[in-house]
Amino acid sequence: MSVTLQSRLKEEEIKQYRDQGYALIHRPVFEQGKFDRLKAHFENRLAALPPGERPEAMDTPHFGDPALNEWALAPEMVDLVEPILGPDILLFSTHFICKPQGDGRRVPWHEDSAFWRQLLDPMEVATVWLAIDPSTTENGCMYVVPRTHSTGKKGYSDYENVDLNFSVFDREIIEEQRKDELAVPCVLQSNECSLHDARLHHGSPPNTSTKRRCGWTLRFVPAYSRLNPEFADRQLMYLARGKNLLNQDLADPTKDYSDVIAHRKKIGFKAH
Repeated sequence: MSVTLQSRLKEEEIKQYRDQGYALIHRPVFEQGKFDRLKAHFENRLAALPPGERPEAMDTPHFGDPALNEWALAPEMVDLVEPILGPDILLFSTHFICKPQGDGRRVPWHEDSAFWRQLLDPMEVATVWLAIDPSTTENGCMYVVPRTHSTGKKGYSDYENVDLNFSVFDREIIEEQRKDELAVPCVLQSNECSLHDARLHHGSPPNTSTKRRCGWTLRFVPAYSRLNPEFADRQLMYLARGKNLLNQDLADPTKDYSDVIAHRKKIGFKAH
């Protein structure tokens, strides 16, 4: 199947994203051969994880693996967020979240923006959640609560601690500020994706099924979003399209920044 700019987003998908904070794209993101190469690349990364390291937390892999930028900065990917963010776009972060079969950990209810409030200004982030595996209600797909990006605390809810032995991270929106009963499952086939606003409430249950569930999240920001210079030693941004409007010090997509990943781990920096 040929994937073109014209087929990226439909008007109703853009409207749903604006109104409800998310959209499901039930079309292939990449041509099948290109997607297959991405999945094979991921499988190699997964096989190389150090013993004891959980696969749910493969954070910012593109920093130390510039080959991933072939897909992260591909026109097929950036075309998905241009109708939302405009023509000047930066890649802010990526994250493989792989829930193994049987004991894949839950993702607590959260807003991405709550983790990034010190990093970005303004907080305008569009996340592409690319399904590496089919993502279903059986194997722990993501759930979103529509319209929470523009209601309530608008991205900055109050949090409480949760048990890290069962969760991907250690905090969750307090129950009285959640509307779990309104949650919608984001069911996707491999090579399909969802889009969501950073301020949207979302999370996912554990994977107790016999099938793995893996997704790759790619976070894009408009080029007028500024990275706090205090965090420049641990967070990188790349030009995805258009102009570097603020003349920020951007990363080279061909360069290996494994030292940044090592520094983040050393100081315990977690930016989701």
